[in-house]
Amino acid sequence: MTEILINGNFLCRNLTGIERFAFETLKELDCLLNEGDKPNVNFSILVPANARSIPSYKNISIITSEKEIHGFPKWDLIEFKKQCKKRNAIALGFSNTAPLGKMCGYEFIHDIYAADCPEDFSGLKDKLVRIYSLLNYWNIARNARHIFTVSNFSRNQIVSRYRCSESRISVIPNGWDHFKSIAEDDSIFDRFTKLEKGKFYFTLGSLSKRKNLVWIARHAEKNPEEIFAVSGKAISGLVPEELEVLKNLGNVVLLGYVKDEEVKSLMKNCRAFIFPSYYEGFGIPPLEAQSVGAPVIVSRDASLGEIYGSCAHYIDSSNPDINLDDLLKEPVESPEPVLEKYTYKNAAAKLLEKILNCEADE
Repeated sequence: MTEILINGNFLCRNLTGIERFAFETLKELDCLLNEGDKPNVNFSILVPANARSIPSYKNISIITSEKEIHGFPKWDLIEFKKQCKKRNAIALGFSNTAPLGKMCGYEFIHDIYAADCPEDFSGLKDKLVRIYSLLNYWNIARNARHIFTVSNFSRNQIVSRYRCSESRISVIPNGWDHFKSIAEDDSIFDRFTKLEKGKFYFTLGSLSKRKNLVWIARHAEKNPEEIFAVSGKAISGLVPEELEVLKNLGNVVLLGYVKDEEVKSLMKNCRAFIFPSYYEGFGIPPLEAQSVGAPVIVSRDASLGEIYGSCAHYIDSSNPDINLDDLLKEPVESPEPVLEKYTYKNAAAKLLEKILNCEADE
């Protein structure tokens, strides 16, 4: 029987879009595996000793490693590869990383941000992150048994840059359905009294450069009567000047890290959710906002037009000179078809089908 060994490195990372996708898709995959026998394929996950949490699966075997993750390159390139070889297993990775060479198995490349936007990686740490990312993109494009990505935009970028055949890449989009089980927490409005329900714009995401806080800063500066709530923690790629401008604007409320329950309440009660990113492989937050009835404003860049179609309002990510009141008056279609299309259950079903078909062809 073929063993598919899942890289559990995401269990040691901060919860961003990639980690969320791995958690939720594997949860749905575990449920699908319970619906019937899957001949000749067994799924297991290698969990680092210092994982922040260990998933509870019924049909995906948990293998706890004695090794901890203190440096992802060492885990991805040595420890995980060693276990794949020892178990004669095929790797499955969700985090844009993979064992080098022939042990590279089924691998996700969510986007090739480090290749497409080199100017965003300026500091020494950022440059090292970029080098490691480029190594993984190249390795996966060259050696993967099959490549998964989350949008046609990302697939086209991978094909163009790494000369991959489109037949080697399957699109398995993200989802939003984890949001259904999250309760609302209105206490966020007690902590930030400047935010009045229905009277503020909300933007969510890590405070990285591609999230384009420059747009928020410039628009807020020109429109002091509008209130903006900005959540997220600073990570690599942040432009310090950009954050300083936001800190000094009286109509911008910097929330820092916000719990999922508070995010849901902010989304449900904002005037609109704004997502001005100029580079996204997919972009989950606007789906979450739409699921609770918030109008969404997104840029047309990268994958966002593909994902949101005619159910969102659009801005130019390089031009903050726009009247948001007028923009929100423009008619858009219902988001229901989009919300039905992009679910983790659908993602898991596509992933399982492709892996089983690939293995049957071997």
